[in-house]
Amino acid sequence: MNHEHTIVDVLSGSPAWKAGIRRGDRLVALNGKEIIDILDFRYEEEERSLIVDFLREGERRTVTIRKGEYEELGLVFAESLMDDYRSCRNDCVFCFINQMPPGMRETLYFKDDDTRLSFLQGNYVTLTNISDEELERICFYKLSPMNISVHTTNPELRCKMLHNRFAGSIIDKMRRLKKADITMNGQIVLVPGYNDGEELERSIHDLTEFLPNLQSVSVVPVGLTKYRDHLPKIRTFTKEEAREVIGIIRKWQGICLQHFDTRFVFASDEWFLTADWPLPDEEEYEGYPQIENGVGMIRSLTQEVIDELEYREGDEKPHFATIATGTLAAPVIEELCGKVKEKYPGLEFAVYPIINRFFGETITVSGLLTGKDIIEQMSGRTIRGNLIMPENLLRSGEDVLLDDLTVSDIENALQTRVRIVKSEGYDFVESLVEEGDDNEI
Repeated sequence: MNHEHTIVDVLSGSPAWKAGIRRGDRLVALNGKEIIDILDFRYEEEERSLIVDFLREGERRTVTIRKGEYEELGLVFAESLMDDYRSCRNDCVFCFINQMPPGMRETLYFKDDDTRLSFLQGNYVTLTNISDEELERICFYKLSPMNISVHTTNPELRCKMLHNRFAGSIIDKMRRLKKADITMNGQIVLVPGYNDGEELERSIHDLTEFLPNLQSVSVVPVGLTKYRDHLPKIRTFTKEEAREVIGIIRKWQGICLQHFDTRFVFASDEWFLTADWPLPDEEEYEGYPQIENGVGMIRSLTQEVIDELEYREGDEKPHFATIATGTLAAPVIEELCGKVKEKYPGLEFAVYPIINRFFGETITVSGLLTGKDIIEQMSGRTIRGNLIMPENLLRSGEDVLLDDLTVSDIENALQTRVRIVKSEGYDFVESLVEEGDDNEI
Protein backbone atom coordinates (compact mmCIF):
# COMPACT_ATOMS: atom_id res chain seq x y z
CA MET A 1 0.00 0.00 0.00
CA ASN A 2 1.30 3.47 -0.91
CA HIS A 3 0.95 5.96 1.92
CA GLU A 4 0.46 9.58 0.89
CA HIS A 5 -0.38 12.22 3.47
CA THR A 6 -2.11 15.46 2.57
CA ILE A 7 -0.45 18.53 4.05
CA VAL A 8 -3.17 20.93 5.23
CA ASP A 9 -0.83 23.63 6.44
CA VAL A 10 2.86 24.58 6.51
CA LEU A 11 3.95 26.82 9.36
CA SER A 12 5.27 30.10 8.04
CA GLY A 13 9.04 30.41 8.42
CA SER A 14 9.50 26.70 9.22
CA PRO A 15 12.14 24.53 7.51
CA ALA A 16 9.47 23.00 5.26
CA TRP A 17 8.16 26.45 4.31
CA LYS A 18 11.64 27.69 3.43
CA ALA A 19 12.14 24.56 1.27
CA GLY A 20 9.06 25.42 -0.78
CA ILE A 21 6.60 22.80 0.54
CA ARG A 22 3.04 24.17 0.56
CA ARG A 23 -0.49 23.32 1.65
CA GLY A 24 -2.06 20.71 -0.62
CA ASP A 25 1.19 18.86 -1.27
CA ARG A 26 1.22 15.17 -0.32
CA LEU A 27 4.09 13.74 1.71
CA VAL A 28 5.44 10.44 0.32
CA ALA A 29 8.71 9.68 2.11
CA LEU A 30 11.41 11.01 4.43
CA ASN A 31 15.02 9.94 3.79
CA GLY A 32 13.74 7.33 1.35
CA LYS A 33 11.46 5.71 3.95
CA GLU A 34 7.75 5.42 3.33
CA ILE A 35 5.81 7.13 6.13
CA ILE A 36 2.98 5.00 7.45
CA ASP A 37 1.79 7.25 10.27
CA ILE A 38 2.82 9.83 12.85
CA LEU A 39 5.23 7.41 14.56
CA ASP A 40 7.35 7.02 11.41
CA PHE A 41 7.15 10.75 10.75
CA ARG A 42 8.27 11.79 14.25
CA TYR A 43 11.12 9.28 14.22
CA GLU A 44 12.49 10.42 10.86
CA GLU A 45 11.84 14.10 11.61
CA GLU A 46 14.48 14.02 14.35
CA GLU A 47 17.25 13.87 11.72
CA ARG A 48 19.04 17.17 11.09
CA SER A 49 19.28 16.50 7.36
CA LEU A 50 16.13 15.30 5.61
CA ILE A 51 15.37 14.27 2.05
CA VAL A 52 11.67 14.97 1.59
CA ASP A 53 9.70 13.34 -1.24
CA PHE A 54 6.27 14.81 -1.94
CA LEU A 55 3.67 15.08 -4.68
CA ARG A 56 2.36 18.31 -6.16
CA GLU A 57 -0.43 17.98 -8.70
CA GLY A 58 0.67 14.40 -9.39
CA GLU A 59 4.31 15.31 -9.96
CA ARG A 60 6.87 13.81 -7.57
CA ARG A 61 9.35 16.32 -6.15
CA THR A 62 12.32 16.02 -3.82
CA VAL A 63 13.95 18.62 -1.56
CA THR A 64 16.75 18.38 0.98
CA ILE A 65 16.15 20.20 4.27
CA ARG A 66 18.70 20.95 6.96
CA LYS A 67 17.37 22.03 10.34
CA GLY A 68 18.13 22.23 14.05
CA GLU A 69 18.45 19.04 16.08
CA TYR A 70 15.08 19.40 17.84
CA GLU A 71 13.42 21.61 15.26
CA GLU A 72 10.19 20.39 13.67
CA LEU A 73 9.62 20.46 9.93
CA GLY A 74 6.49 22.56 10.32
CA LEU A 75 4.07 20.28 8.48
CA VAL A 76 0.43 19.94 9.57
CA PHE A 77 -1.61 16.96 8.38
CA ALA A 78 -5.34 16.37 8.04
CA GLU A 79 -5.28 13.60 10.64
CA SER A 80 -3.29 13.90 13.86
CA LEU A 81 -2.14 10.27 13.51
CA MET A 82 -1.62 10.60 9.73
CA ASP A 83 -3.80 7.48 9.66
CA ASP A 84 -7.27 6.29 10.69
CA TYR A 85 -7.93 5.73 14.38
CA ARG A 86 -8.07 2.05 15.27
CA SER A 87 -11.29 1.00 16.92
CA CYS A 88 -11.62 -1.57 19.67
CA ARG A 89 -12.24 -5.20 18.70
CA ASN A 90 -13.36 -6.21 22.19
CA ASP A 91 -16.83 -6.37 23.68
CA CYS A 92 -15.93 -6.02 27.36
CA VAL A 93 -18.54 -6.95 29.94
CA PHE A 94 -17.94 -3.58 31.63
CA CYS A 95 -17.58 -1.40 28.51
CA PHE A 96 -18.92 2.07 29.33
CA ILE A 97 -19.59 2.96 25.70
CA ASN A 98 -21.99 0.01 25.42
CA GLN A 99 -23.93 1.65 28.26
CA MET A 100 -24.38 5.02 26.55
CA PRO A 101 -27.90 6.25 25.81
CA PRO A 102 -28.91 6.83 22.18
CA GLY A 103 -28.91 10.24 20.57
CA MET A 104 -25.58 11.59 21.79
CA ARG A 105 -22.83 12.99 19.57
CA GLU A 106 -21.22 10.39 17.33
CA THR A 107 -17.71 10.69 18.79
CA LEU A 108 -18.93 9.41 22.17
CA TYR A 109 -19.72 6.02 20.64
CA PHE A 110 -16.27 5.44 19.15
CA LYS A 111 -14.31 2.70 20.94
CA ASP A 112 -10.65 3.59 20.83
CA ASP A 113 -7.99 0.92 21.29
CA ASP A 114 -5.09 2.50 19.39
CA THR A 115 -1.62 1.83 20.82
CA ARG A 116 -0.30 5.00 19.21
CA LEU A 117 -2.65 7.07 21.37
CA SER A 118 -1.27 5.35 24.45
CA PHE A 119 2.12 6.87 23.72
CA LEU A 120 0.87 10.19 22.32
CA GLN A 121 -2.05 10.98 24.64
CA GLY A 122 -1.80 8.59 27.59
CA ASN A 123 -4.78 6.43 26.59
CA TYR A 124 -5.05 2.92 28.04
CA VAL A 125 -5.12 0.07 25.51
CA THR A 126 -5.77 -3.67 25.78
CA LEU A 127 -3.08 -4.78 23.26
CA THR A 128 -5.68 -7.05 21.61
CA ASN A 129 -5.78 -4.73 18.61
CA ILE A 130 -2.10 -4.97 17.71
CA SER A 131 -0.25 -7.12 15.19
CA ASP A 132 3.20 -8.63 15.70
CA GLU A 133 4.53 -6.11 13.19
CA GLU A 134 3.05 -3.19 15.11
CA LEU A 135 4.39 -4.52 18.40
CA GLU A 136 7.85 -4.79 16.85
CA ARG A 137 7.54 -1.21 15.63
CA ILE A 138 6.72 -0.02 19.17
CA CYS A 139 9.75 -1.86 20.50
CA PHE A 140 11.98 -0.50 17.71
CA TYR A 141 10.89 3.10 18.35
CA LYS A 142 11.10 2.61 22.15
CA LEU A 143 7.67 4.17 22.61
CA SER A 144 7.22 4.87 26.30
CA PRO A 145 5.13 4.85 28.31
CA MET A 146 2.63 2.27 27.13
CA ASN A 147 -0.52 2.34 29.26
CA ILE A 148 -2.15 -1.07 29.35
CA SER A 149 -5.67 -2.10 30.34
CA VAL A 150 -4.81 -5.44 31.92
CA HIS A 151 -7.97 -6.22 33.94
CA THR A 152 -6.78 -9.77 34.63
CA THR A 153 -3.74 -11.91 33.87
CA ASN A 154 -5.82 -15.11 33.79
CA PRO A 155 -5.90 -15.90 30.02
CA GLU A 156 -9.28 -17.66 30.02
CA LEU A 157 -10.89 -15.01 32.22
CA ARG A 158 -9.47 -12.17 30.12
CA CYS A 159 -10.90 -13.73 26.96
CA LYS A 160 -14.25 -13.98 28.72
CA MET A 161 -14.25 -10.44 30.14
CA LEU A 162 -13.10 -8.84 26.90
CA HIS A 163 -15.19 -11.22 24.79
CA ASN A 164 -12.21 -11.71 22.52
CA ARG A 165 -10.56 -15.09 21.97
CA PHE A 166 -7.23 -13.36 21.27
CA ALA A 167 -7.17 -11.45 24.58
CA GLY A 168 -5.34 -14.13 26.59
CA SER A 169 -1.84 -13.30 25.32
CA ILE A 170 -1.37 -10.18 27.43
CA ILE A 171 1.54 -11.58 29.47
CA ASP A 172 3.52 -12.57 26.36
CA LYS A 173 3.06 -9.13 24.83
CA MET A 174 4.10 -7.38 28.02
CA ARG A 175 7.21 -9.58 28.15
CA ARG A 176 8.17 -8.37 24.70
CA LEU A 177 7.69 -4.78 25.80
CA LYS A 178 9.81 -5.32 28.89
CA LYS A 179 12.55 -6.99 26.85
CA ALA A 180 12.63 -3.86 24.68
CA ASP A 181 12.90 -1.77 27.88
CA ILE A 182 9.54 -0.08 27.31
CA THR A 183 8.08 1.75 30.31
CA MET A 184 4.51 0.71 31.15
CA ASN A 185 1.60 1.53 33.44
CA GLY A 186 -1.30 -0.81 34.13
CA GLN A 187 -4.98 -0.57 34.93
CA ILE A 188 -7.45 -3.08 36.31
CA VAL A 189 -11.17 -2.36 36.06
CA LEU A 190 -12.64 -4.54 38.79
CA VAL A 191 -15.99 -6.29 38.35
CA PRO A 192 -17.69 -8.15 41.23
CA GLY A 193 -17.62 -11.90 40.74
CA TYR A 194 -15.22 -11.72 37.80
CA ASN A 195 -11.70 -10.48 38.52
CA ASP A 196 -11.89 -9.55 42.20
CA GLY A 197 -10.84 -11.61 45.23
CA GLU A 198 -8.34 -14.36 44.38
CA GLU A 199 -8.25 -13.30 40.75
CA LEU A 200 -7.16 -9.79 41.77
CA GLU A 201 -4.41 -11.27 43.92
CA ARG A 202 -3.28 -13.45 41.02
CA SER A 203 -3.16 -10.46 38.67
CA ILE A 204 -1.14 -8.30 41.05
CA HIS A 205 1.27 -11.18 41.71
CA ASP A 206 1.72 -11.86 37.99
CA LEU A 207 2.27 -8.19 37.18
CA THR A 208 5.17 -7.86 39.63
CA GLU A 209 7.19 -9.79 37.01
CA PHE A 210 7.30 -6.59 34.95
CA LEU A 211 8.81 -4.33 37.59
CA PRO A 212 10.54 -1.91 37.26
CA ASN A 213 9.35 -1.35 33.65
CA LEU A 214 5.75 -1.59 34.82
CA GLN A 215 5.85 1.46 37.05
CA SER A 216 2.39 1.32 38.59
CA VAL A 217 -0.99 -0.40 38.46
CA SER A 218 -4.31 1.23 39.34
CA VAL A 219 -7.41 -0.66 40.45
CA VAL A 220 -10.70 1.10 39.70
CA PRO A 221 -14.29 -0.08 40.22
CA VAL A 222 -16.60 -0.79 37.30
CA GLY A 223 -18.96 2.04 36.35
CA LEU A 224 -22.53 1.07 35.49
CA THR A 225 -25.21 3.23 33.88
CA LYS A 226 -28.93 2.49 33.73
CA TYR A 227 -28.62 1.61 30.03
CA ARG A 228 -27.68 -2.06 30.37
CA ASP A 229 -30.50 -3.85 28.57
CA HIS A 230 -29.21 -7.03 26.87
CA LEU A 231 -25.78 -6.59 28.51
CA PRO A 232 -24.15 -8.99 31.01
CA LYS A 233 -25.65 -8.88 34.49
CA ILE A 234 -23.08 -7.15 36.68
CA ARG A 235 -23.40 -4.88 39.69
CA THR A 236 -21.45 -2.31 41.69
CA PHE A 237 -19.40 -3.07 44.81
CA THR A 238 -20.87 -2.85 48.30
CA LYS A 239 -19.20 -1.06 51.18
CA GLU A 240 -17.90 -4.33 52.63
CA GLU A 241 -16.60 -5.48 49.26
CA ALA A 242 -14.83 -2.15 48.77
CA ARG A 243 -13.11 -2.69 52.11
CA GLU A 244 -12.03 -6.17 51.03
CA VAL A 245 -10.53 -4.75 47.83
CA ILE A 246 -8.62 -2.12 49.79
CA GLY A 247 -7.39 -4.87 52.10
CA ILE A 248 -5.99 -6.89 49.19
CA ILE A 249 -4.32 -3.84 47.69
CA ARG A 250 -2.77 -2.84 51.02
CA LYS A 251 -1.49 -6.37 51.52
CA TRP A 252 0.27 -6.31 48.15
CA GLN A 253 1.52 -2.79 48.71
CA GLY A 254 3.31 -4.11 51.78
CA ILE A 255 4.78 -7.04 49.85
CA CYS A 256 5.94 -4.83 46.96
CA LEU A 257 7.34 -2.19 49.28
CA GLN A 258 9.43 -4.84 51.01
CA HIS A 259 10.73 -6.52 47.85
CA PHE A 260 10.71 -3.76 45.22
CA ASP A 261 10.83 -0.51 47.23
CA THR A 262 7.52 0.66 45.72
CA ARG A 263 3.86 0.12 46.61
CA PHE A 264 3.29 -0.57 42.89
CA VAL A 265 -0.50 -1.10 43.03
CA PHE A 266 -2.90 1.67 44.00
CA ALA A 267 -6.62 1.91 44.75
CA SER A 268 -8.62 4.72 43.16
CA ASP A 269 -10.33 7.24 45.43
CA GLU A 270 -13.74 5.70 44.78
CA TRP A 271 -12.85 2.62 46.84
CA PHE A 272 -12.19 4.69 49.97
CA LEU A 273 -15.29 6.83 49.51
CA THR A 274 -17.46 3.74 48.96
CA ALA A 275 -15.85 1.98 51.93
CA ASP A 276 -16.24 5.10 54.07
CA TRP A 277 -12.59 4.87 55.02
CA PRO A 278 -10.04 7.69 55.26
CA LEU A 279 -7.80 8.28 52.26
CA PRO A 280 -4.12 7.30 52.48
CA ASP A 281 -1.54 9.92 53.42
CA GLU A 282 0.13 11.82 50.61
CA GLU A 283 3.43 9.90 50.75
CA GLU A 284 1.56 6.63 50.17
CA TYR A 285 0.71 7.77 46.63
CA GLU A 286 4.42 7.95 45.70
CA GLY A 287 4.11 11.07 43.57
CA TYR A 288 0.65 10.25 42.15
CA PRO A 289 1.66 8.16 39.09
CA GLN A 290 -1.99 7.20 38.49
CA ILE A 291 -3.77 10.44 39.33
CA GLU A 292 -5.41 10.55 35.88
CA ASN A 293 -7.18 7.31 36.85
CA GLY A 294 -8.57 8.94 39.98
CA VAL A 295 -5.84 7.59 42.26
CA GLY A 296 -5.03 10.25 44.84
CA MET A 297 -6.92 13.08 43.20
CA ILE A 298 -8.75 13.97 46.40
CA ARG A 299 -5.67 13.64 48.60
CA SER A 300 -3.71 15.84 46.20
CA LEU A 301 -6.43 18.51 46.15
CA THR A 302 -6.79 18.39 49.94
CA GLN A 303 -3.07 18.84 50.49
CA GLU A 304 -2.92 21.65 47.93
CA VAL A 305 -5.80 23.45 49.68
CA ILE A 306 -4.04 23.12 53.05
CA ASP A 307 -0.77 24.40 51.55
CA GLU A 308 -2.52 27.29 49.81
CA LEU A 309 -4.28 28.39 52.98
CA GLU A 310 -0.97 28.49 54.84
CA TYR A 311 0.23 31.19 52.44
CA ARG A 312 -2.90 33.32 52.82
CA GLU A 313 -3.67 35.82 55.54
CA GLY A 314 -7.43 35.42 55.24
CA ASP A 315 -9.98 38.16 55.93
CA GLU A 316 -13.29 38.86 57.63
CA LYS A 317 -15.09 39.98 54.47
CA PRO A 318 -18.33 38.30 53.40
CA HIS A 319 -17.86 35.73 50.63
CA PHE A 320 -20.52 33.58 49.00
CA ALA A 321 -20.15 30.39 46.99
CA THR A 322 -22.42 27.64 45.70
CA ILE A 323 -20.91 24.37 44.48
CA ALA A 324 -22.46 21.67 42.29
CA THR A 325 -20.59 18.37 42.17
CA GLY A 326 -21.05 14.60 42.04
CA THR A 327 -22.60 12.75 44.96
CA LEU A 328 -19.41 10.79 45.67
CA ALA A 329 -17.15 13.81 46.15
CA ALA A 330 -19.70 16.14 47.77
CA PRO A 331 -18.79 15.31 51.42
CA VAL A 332 -15.09 15.86 50.65
CA ILE A 333 -15.78 19.19 48.93
CA GLU A 334 -17.88 20.29 51.91
CA GLU A 335 -15.01 19.42 54.25
CA LEU A 336 -12.56 21.43 52.13
CA CYS A 337 -14.92 24.41 52.13
CA GLY A 338 -14.93 24.16 55.92
CA LYS A 339 -11.13 24.43 55.95
CA VAL A 340 -11.33 27.56 53.82
CA LYS A 341 -13.95 29.03 56.16
CA GLU A 342 -11.54 28.68 59.10
CA LYS A 343 -9.28 31.19 57.30
CA TYR A 344 -12.13 33.26 55.90
CA PRO A 345 -14.84 33.30 58.62
CA GLY A 346 -17.12 35.42 56.43
CA LEU A 347 -17.44 32.66 53.84
CA GLU A 348 -20.94 31.29 53.38
CA PHE A 349 -21.11 28.26 51.13
CA ALA A 350 -23.49 25.54 50.00
CA VAL A 351 -22.49 22.26 48.38
CA TYR A 352 -25.13 20.52 46.29
CA PRO A 353 -24.58 16.87 45.28
CA ILE A 354 -26.09 16.40 41.82
CA ILE A 355 -27.75 13.03 41.33
CA ASN A 356 -26.90 11.55 37.93
CA ARG A 357 -30.33 10.87 36.50
CA PHE A 358 -29.03 10.96 32.93
CA PHE A 359 -26.81 7.88 33.27
CA GLY A 360 -28.35 6.49 36.46
CA GLU A 361 -27.80 7.01 40.18
CA THR A 362 -25.02 4.41 40.33
CA ILE A 363 -22.84 6.90 38.44
CA THR A 364 -21.61 9.15 41.24
CA VAL A 365 -18.51 10.89 39.85
CA SER A 366 -18.67 14.55 38.85
CA GLY A 367 -16.99 14.01 35.48
CA LEU A 368 -20.09 12.25 34.10
CA LEU A 369 -22.66 14.85 35.11
CA THR A 370 -24.72 16.52 32.40
CA GLY A 371 -25.92 20.06 31.99
CA LYS A 372 -29.54 18.88 32.03
CA ASP A 373 -29.19 17.29 35.47
CA ILE A 374 -27.40 20.35 36.85
CA ILE A 375 -30.04 22.75 35.53
CA GLU A 376 -32.98 20.65 36.73
CA GLN A 377 -31.58 20.08 40.22
CA MET A 378 -30.27 23.62 40.76
CA SER A 379 -33.42 25.33 39.47
CA GLY A 380 -35.32 26.96 42.30
CA ARG A 381 -32.35 26.83 44.68
CA THR A 382 -30.82 29.97 46.09
CA ILE A 383 -27.45 30.46 44.45
CA ARG A 384 -25.25 32.89 46.32
CA GLY A 385 -22.02 33.94 44.69
CA ASN A 386 -20.82 32.05 41.62
CA LEU A 387 -22.07 28.58 40.83
CA ILE A 388 -18.82 26.62 41.06
CA MET A 389 -18.39 23.43 39.05
CA PRO A 390 -15.35 21.16 38.50
CA GLU A 391 -13.39 21.33 35.25
CA ASN A 392 -13.74 17.58 34.60
CA LEU A 393 -17.37 18.19 33.62
CA LEU A 394 -16.20 19.67 30.35
CA ARG A 395 -14.90 18.25 27.11
CA SER A 396 -11.15 18.90 26.99
CA GLY A 397 -10.39 22.46 25.87
CA GLU A 398 -14.06 23.40 25.47
CA ASP A 399 -17.00 24.57 27.59
CA VAL A 400 -19.27 21.70 26.48
CA LEU A 401 -20.69 19.01 28.81
CA LEU A 402 -21.47 15.41 27.87
CA ASP A 403 -25.01 16.21 26.71
CA ASP A 404 -23.73 19.07 24.49
CA LEU A 405 -25.08 21.79 26.77
CA THR A 406 -22.57 24.57 27.34
CA VAL A 407 -21.55 26.61 30.37
CA SER A 408 -23.47 29.52 28.82
CA ASP A 409 -26.59 27.33 28.59
CA ILE A 410 -26.37 26.66 32.33
CA GLU A 411 -25.76 30.34 33.11
CA ASN A 412 -28.76 31.40 31.03
CA ALA A 413 -31.06 28.72 32.46
CA LEU A 414 -30.16 29.46 36.09
CA GLN A 415 -29.49 33.19 35.63
CA THR A 416 -26.22 32.96 37.50
CA ARG A 417 -22.53 33.14 36.69
CA VAL A 418 -20.71 29.79 36.51
CA ARG A 419 -17.12 29.48 37.72
CA ILE A 420 -15.25 26.42 36.39
CA VAL A 421 -12.60 25.24 38.87
CA LYS A 422 -9.45 23.27 38.12
CA SER A 423 -8.46 20.35 40.36
CA GLU A 424 -5.81 22.31 42.17
CA GLY A 425 -5.67 23.99 45.56
CA TYR A 426 -5.10 27.57 44.44
CA ASP A 427 -8.04 27.63 42.04
CA PHE A 428 -10.36 25.94 44.54
CA VAL A 429 -9.62 28.43 47.33
CA GLU A 430 -9.65 31.40 44.94
CA SER A 431 -13.06 30.40 43.58
CA LEU A 432 -14.53 30.59 47.08
CA VAL A 433 -13.05 33.91 48.17
CA GLU A 434 -12.26 35.87 45.01
CA GLU A 435 -13.42 39.46 44.82
CA GLY A 436 -16.68 40.22 43.10
CA ASP A 437 -19.17 37.75 44.58
CA ASP A 438 -22.05 39.26 42.65
CA ASN A 439 -23.60 36.43 40.64
CA GLU A 440 -25.78 38.44 38.30
CA ILE A 441 -25.17 38.01 34.56
